[in-house]
Amino acid sequence: MALKVAVQMDHISSINIAGDSAFALMLEAQRRGHALFHYTPDRLAMIGNDVYAGLEPVEVRDEKGNHFSLGERQRTDMADVDVVLMRQDPPFDLAYIAATHMLEKIHPKTLVVNDPAHVRNAPEKLFVTEFADLMPPTLITRDRDEIDLFRAEYGDIVMKPLFGHGGAAVFRITRDDLNYGSLYDFFAATFREPWVVQQFLPNVKHGDKRILLVNGEFAGAVNRVPAEGDLRSNMVRGGAPADSDLTGREREICARLGPSLKEKGLILVGIDVIDGWLTEINVTAPTGIRAIQNLGGPDVAAMVWDVLENKHT
Repeated sequence: MALKVAVQMDHISSINIAGDSAFALMLEAQRRGHALFHYTPDRLAMIGNDVYAGLEPVEVRDEKGNHFSLGERQRTDMADVDVVLMRQDPPFDLAYIAATHMLEKIHPKTLVVNDPAHVRNAPEKLFVTEFADLMPPTLITRDRDEIDLFRAEYGDIVMKPLFGHGGAAVFRITRDDLNYGSLYDFFAATFREPWVVQQFLPNVKHGDKRILLVNGEFAGAVNRVPAEGDLRSNMVRGGAPADSDLTGREREICARLGPSLKEKGLILVGIDVIDGWLTEINVTAPTGIRAIQNLGGPDVAAMVWDVLENKHT
């Protein structure tokens, strides 16, 4: 059965198709014969409980520099759409939250992936704390006294903004680092939300593993190895993808998370694991689909569409 699929995303002209998971999902949807439409979040409009968006028919091609064609934009009642892929990149800000409220009006009659209410209520660096025993020691605060106490106990720490993404503003502070006070002042002036402070895991030099789960089940993994001289392993920051199998500990983490993810309607999720420690649960626009497939791993996009099509039978 052909589905009407709308993809809420940053404009398709701006994406890097080599690593973009939304693009991978679009390619697979098109391969299966689904009608594919594109729109950006600013085109959403709500009147009462009715939600509309300016949708453009889109054709996608796996050709760098020639990866899409758009048709004429049409105002569409989103209740007439079968599936919405909510795939715009963070920041997870008030605009993002507003979009989840609008899409919540049409879900689940129109299947929104991931469930917008649970996306809103499960920001990556907060939701993960529901599984604190799987995490390295972690503090969420902007209070200097609390950070001082945490640093005194654990020595080397990492500080990052609570709603950051893509490895931006992630800093390691050593026990005797004289930049600590200046960094605290920078964070205080820049970020209004609390920050995440974690014990530094030295084995991050061997990689930060991105594990994808589909409907609560392990789907694939890629180990992201930091570039020489960089703390961050995010591929947008120069991290190199490497093929990876799961350890027993990582399978245990997936088994623990799976039921909760499935219950919340979080169909495509990316978790980050460093040296056997869970650090984030990514539910907004998790990446890794293309990297896993390029390394000879499973076709995660096909797994996602198997689930979505099954929900419409």
